[in-house]
Amino acid sequence: MDNIRKKILDCKRIVVKIGTSSLMLPDDSIDYQTIDRMAYVLTVLRKQGKEIVLVSSGAMGVGLNLLNLPQRPKTIPEQQAIASVGQSELMNLYSRFFSHYNQIVGQILMTRDIVEFPESRKNAENAFEQLLQMGIIPIVNENDAVSVEELDHQTKFGDNDRLSATVAEIISADLLIMLSDVDGFYDKNPMTNPDAALFHTLHKVTDKEMALAGGNGSKFGTGGMATKLTAAKHILSNNQQMVLTKAVDPTVLFEILEGKEIGTYFVNEDK
Repeated sequence: MDNIRKKILDCKRIVVKIGTSSLMLPDDSIDYQTIDRMAYVLTVLRKQGKEIVLVSSGAMGVGLNLLNLPQRPKTIPEQQAIASVGQSELMNLYSRFFSHYNQIVGQILMTRDIVEFPESRKNAENAFEQLLQMGIIPIVNENDAVSVEELDHQTKFGDNDRLSATVAEIISADLLIMLSDVDGFYDKNPMTNPDAALFHTLHKVTDKEMALAGGNGSKFGTGGMATKLTAAKHILSNNQQMVLTKAVDPTVLFEILEGKEIGTYFVNEDK
């Protein structure tokens, strides 16, 4: 075991985030196997005494698949309609797969204003706490059907990387595990540079790391590597921990929680 990751062994309250690209197959159909494995792994972890929250993207991808649409529409109302259909189907899938393992799940749809107003933030905290106390796994997504992004009324988180870090903050999680489509954070894009080197551990996220991420346009994942680093920065500022790795097989969560050196580990340096 990597000594620096011994802290992970004590983590009890864990947020797991999975992106759309990890839930969809290359032909844009739904990856039922990944959803099933995710349900199995998270149920096992809960039975081991962990408190688990799943932040799941995928409403748009599942909606496009269900409505047999070849590509994402350009207008906001159309996108909202597809997200509404997709979110309903996504939760239906999670409920069905988790039920195979006798695990109950609950849905929490969030907008940014929920966490920016103290009273609604407290209500969100209470909802999470109650679900976790009851042994239920909350499944969280942004409320894409109603979220807006206007200058005077901004309710969108913008991406689920940011949302997962916010959820980790709200519930005082010990660890955020972000499952992406890359093995971790590299010094250059591994998809175009075979000699790219993986950062195993990072204690801070500076302008240097953000520059390496290549901005939001770099297609490392659905949100881009920059959004994942922004989330990691948020996590570190709250003295929490985060692991970023690939979502090929959700059973990787078992190895991460055993302290194995998988992906990139973001943790504050011991003083």
